This record gives sequence, C-alpha cells and structure tokens, in this order.
Amino acid sequence: MKKIFAAAILMLACAITFPLSVTAAGQEPGPDGREVPADDTDTLTAVGPQLPETEGAPAEVTAPDTIPQVTDPVVYIFPIRESIMPSTVRLVDKCIRESREVGADYIIIDMNTYGGLVDAADSIRTRILNHDKPIYMFVNNQAASAGALISIAADRIYMREGASMGAATVVDQTGAQVPDKYQSFMRGMMRSTAEAHGKVVDRIERGDTVWRWYRDPRIAEAMVDPSVVVPGLIEEGKVLTFSTEEAIQWHYCEGKASSIEQVLAEAGIENPTIYEYESTRTDRLMGFLTNPAFQGILIMLIIGGIYFELQTPGIGFPLTVSVAAALLYFAPLYVEGMLANWEVIVFILGIILILVEIFVTPGFGVLGIAGIVAIIIGLSFAMIDTELLKYIPDGQIPAGYIVRPVALVIIAVTASLIISIALGKRLLTTGSAVGRRVVLASEMSAEEGYVSREKDRGLVGRFGITTVPLRPSGKVLIDDRIYEAAGAHGMFIDKGKEVEIVRDEGGVLYCRPV
Repeated sequence: MKKIFAAAILMLACAITFPLSVTAAGQEPGPDGREVPADDTDTLTAVGPQLPETEGAPAEVTAPDTIPQVTDPVVYIFPIRESIMPSTVRLVDKCIRESREVGADYIIIDMNTYGGLVDAADSIRTRILNHDKPIYMFVNNQAASAGALISIAADRIYMREGASMGAATVVDQTGAQVPDKYQSFMRGMMRSTAEAHGKVVDRIERGDTVWRWYRDPRIAEAMVDPSVVVPGLIEEGKVLTFSTEEAIQWHYCEGKASSIEQVLAEAGIENPTIYEYESTRTDRLMGFLTNPAFQGILIMLIIGGIYFELQTPGIGFPLTVSVAAALLYFAPLYVEGMLANWEVIVFILGIILILVEIFVTPGFGVLGIAGIVAIIIGLSFAMIDTELLKYIPDGQIPAGYIVRPVALVIIAVTASLIISIALGKRLLTTGSAVGRRVVLASEMSAEEGYVSREKDRGLVGRFGITTVPLRPSGKVLIDDRIYEAAGAHGMFIDKGKEVEIVRDEGGVLYCRPV
C-alpha cells in the first residue's frame, strides 16, 4: 500500500513539473514533435558565451567575418566539333585543366559530331563523369555514335531544335557493323554511363515514393543494340536515335536551346562570368606547322639541304637549313603527342646509312637504298598518330590514313631531289653568281705549268735494279734515281733483281725481270 501511495505522489509531481518547465523556457512542441521557439522571445535564454558589457552601456554585437559572400558563377565553354579521336581527348584534358585554373563552377560543351573512336569517347566520358563540377552538354545539331556516349555522361543535356542524338552502333569505315564483342562493349558503356546518374523521385503514389532512373539505361542500350525494345519508343530491329522532342519526353534532354545564352537561361545560371576556349597563337602556329602542305615544303627543305651540303665542301648554309626544317617538322608533332621516339631514330639512322654509303663504301647499293627507305618511314610515321594504327585491322580506320602521309613524303622527297639536281647544275657552276661564291673557280691548267707528272719520261726499255721487293708495287733504281714501280701483270719480283721497264703509266714504272 505504501509503494502504491509513493508511486502516485511521484507521478503527480512529474505532471506538475513538466508543463511548468515548458512555460518557463517559452517553448511549445511543434507539429513534427520537435520543440520550436514561442512567439514571446523575452522568455528565451541566450546560450553560449556572453559578450562583456561596459558599465552604463549595452553590449555591442558585431557580425562575424566568416559570412560567405555571394559571387557570380563562372562558366567555361569549349567546343567538340570534330570526329572523336585521340586529339579530342587531348583537347578535353586541356579545357578541363583551364576550367580549374579559372575556377569555373560549370562547364558547357558545344557538341556537334558524327562520332569517332570508341575508346577515345570512353576516355572523354570518364573525364566528364569524374569531374567535380557540373558539366552541361549543348547538342548543337548532332551527337551521333561516340558523341551520344559523351553526351549522356553530362549532368544535363540541352538540344537545338532539329538536333539528334543516338545511333551508337559500332561500325567500320564502310558502315558495316563490327563483331558483337565491340557492340557488347559499347552497349555496356552506354548502360553504365546512364546508371551513373542514379535515380530520382518520379511521383508520390498513395503515400509511396515511386523512383525512376534519371536516364533510363534500357534506352541507352537501345541506341546501340537493335534487339532492345522500349515500349512506346523503339521496336525490335531498329537502333534508337532521339529527336529533340523525344529526348525531352524520355528524360534524355533537359530542354531546348538555340544558343549558349539560352542554355544558360534554361539552366538557371544568372549573371555568369564566361570563359570560352579560344585557340592561342601557339595553337594557331601548331596548326600551321602541322598543315600537310607546309609539311611537304619542310620535307623538301630537309632533303634539299642534305643534297646541297654533300655537293659543297665543309659545313655551311645548306646543312643549317636542313636542320632547321627538321626541327620545325618534328617539334610540333611531338608537342601534339603524335611523334614517337622511334620515328626520329629511324630518320637519323637513314641519314647515317646514306653517308656511310657515300663516304665509306664504293658505289650506291644496299646501304643507300636502306637509308632512303628509313628516311621515308621516319618522316611518314611522324605524321601518323600511332595510337590509331590498332584500328586499321578491324576497319574502324581506313588504310588511307597511312597511305596519304607516305604518299606525301614520297612526292616531296622525289620533287626535292629533282629540283635540287636542276638547281645544282644552275647554281653550283662557276658561271653563276652563287657558284662564284661557293665553288672554287680557279683552274690549274697544263699551259700554266700545273701538271701532276711528266707525260713521257723516256724510261720505257731502260733497265734498273729493284731496291725493295715488288709485291707487286715497290721501287726501282735507274741511273741513281729511285722511281715508283710495280711488277707487270701483277707479278712479284724480289729485291736486288735487274728489271726492264715495259710501261710508264700513271707515274708508275711497270717492270719485268731480265
């Protein structure tokens, strides 16, 4: 009985104390069960350290210095308007790096491409997915094949009226589908790229949340595989290509836009500071130096300089021109990432083989031909992005990709040799102004007393004594004078033998034993 009475007194004390504590704090429970401040703020008690007060004056409260300042968003814009190649990957890397340098909050890619290489597109979509700031895609006409893979990696897609996106089946240069292993790889990349964006709330139905994919992976697969069916969108046997309206309807496009300005407006980006990628003077210079026409001129200068250097004594202006042209030819290709070390080595080896052929071995044979071939290979493959060679066997890159540079080099080398020979005959003669400067013009004629030997020394039929063995050449003593001698018909004659001179030719007395 005492326990019941004590419990009743305890419950009564709690009931009286609890409402008194709420009233004292000036709070009442909110609708979600959490406590919220009441309207009478005079009853609230300050929490935390109190500011000191000066006698007779209220405490002065100052705003903290760490209040974040609102700044205008920074947007970086760059285009992809070419076939998706390794050069496009290098462009994307450069632009993403520059966007970080300027502190860009958003990147907008102006896309217009009919496709390209699958692994190059894979590299670009990976960079987009892994970037820590939003990247928006503006499909400014076409995002086909590899372009579709890159586009669906973006956080948002905006399309121009009349634009299209899709048709990502892997084909060769003739338009024929490549084997299924390539299709499977592309299908998997499209699916995983769509899945990377996760799911969003579609609707609330009877108190339950219904989720949907932000971008439906099944639709992404339908852009590659004609066997994939999406009810209401694509039937079996057809590869999906979205129009702008269809892409918006099926959540693959966030809106229509006809310009970058409209993309910014649709995305709700107000008062942006815009940085747009523009080719620098260095980029334009690289483009000029890697132009095939200018490269042909550089090849002609390289070969022509080597030819004229071999025709003139010493090291002079032709070699300087050749070396400068070689640097202008190889350096831009190295900066662009197209040049491999072996190509320069093969080119230098070709020059060495030709020099050995000219100055060491007689005539012109295997070494000379091998040198010419090595020079052509080095110059040709320097113009070829060797990363693309692996795509030629399966037909993704046409064989003409190699044939064109090789043909350009052969034509330039042939033209340079023909022009050099023709100019050599005109310029490297004593009658021309250039020839008088670079060619020895003076002549040592016989009339002026310049002779290498006497024409007739009157020694044929004379007799002499060999002073050294003739094996077959040596020396012979005639009338106390020693002459260069050799055994006739290559015969050997011992020292101290008497010989008869049978022929005097080229400053050599040919003898036979008596």
